[in-house]
Amino acid sequence: MSAVVTVQRRTARRTAIVTAVLAVAVLAVFLLALSIGDFPIAVPDVVRTLFGGGTVRDDYIVLRLRLPRALAGLLVGLAFGLSGALFQRLLRNPLASPDVIGVTAGSSLAAVLCLVTFGVTGVIVPAAALAGGLLTSVVIYVLAWRRGVTGHRLVLVGIGIAALAASAMSYFLTRSDVRIATQALVWITGSFARVGWAEVRMAGVFLVVLVPAAVLLGRTLSVLQLGDDAAMALGVRVERVRLGLLALAAALCGVATSVGGPIAFVAFLSGPIATRILRTGRPGLASSALVGALITLLADFAAQHLLSGTHQLPVGVVTGAVGAPYLLYLLATANRGART
Repeated sequence: MSAVVTVQRRTARRTAIVTAVLAVAVLAVFLLALSIGDFPIAVPDVVRTLFGGGTVRDDYIVLRLRLPRALAGLLVGLAFGLSGALFQRLLRNPLASPDVIGVTAGSSLAAVLCLVTFGVTGVIVPAAALAGGLLTSVVIYVLAWRRGVTGHRLVLVGIGIAALAASAMSYFLTRSDVRIATQALVWITGSFARVGWAEVRMAGVFLVVLVPAAVLLGRTLSVLQLGDDAAMALGVRVERVRLGLLALAAALCGVATSVGGPIAFVAFLSGPIATRILRTGRPGLASSALVGALITLLADFAAQHLLSGTHQLPVGVVTGAVGAPYLLYLLATANRGART
């Protein structure tokens, strides 16, 4: 018994240290994103500006030009990381990421419909993307239901829905004007280039509600991972809790996609990276959210400054270029571990 308590204390201490280190790293990259640019501003001046003591020039550059984009990267990364960890732990499947099971594809299809078919822009596009992600989640859950939902069936149904959504997007893009198709393609790739305060406020309002709810309901994940029968024996209403967690994970993904587009691999890789850092065998929710924020902020920083001149890459290009090799590395190391 004392050995179990010792292990639990050691795990809790390591989790607290890792979470603190990740939070400091996220803060450092966030300040760096506000500091570096065509008009460099020292970090102490950035901090002074954030607290209302900056010059007129610094106020304009930091608060008007750079802060909305940096906040968008922070919020989107947090939401993607938390959403991915919820899906993966709830369905007990590392492939059960919203990128894979079609939630982000549903958001993208709704956004493409708005841009290409109805010709609308502005805040309506992210709102439609959010609604599309939630509606797609409902469709996947209903199609996967067979006196309950299993992770295996939900992933397979989600992959099918993602393929259908991708086909529909390709169809609409091929029938649209080249200029509009280019605009839609940039959105599908994932970019913060046109994010403003309206999108940041919308994401902030949703996340103030969704993140605490996910953390509170996520406390039951440890019980659910024991299996449905064991969870019911311990007094957990399995289907209600599972439905609530799926809804929260889908809403978090929908909010993130509505702001920055379906940025590849952030939700998929945040959980595995957090698991490796924590060495607990499962992704922690807080650490996964912070890893997601760190990945997104670093990728957007690289997207802005990797190429010289005014040309900037969409953030989704950077996360895709880094995420795909890391996914192959994870698969290779997992196969090696399975053989030994």
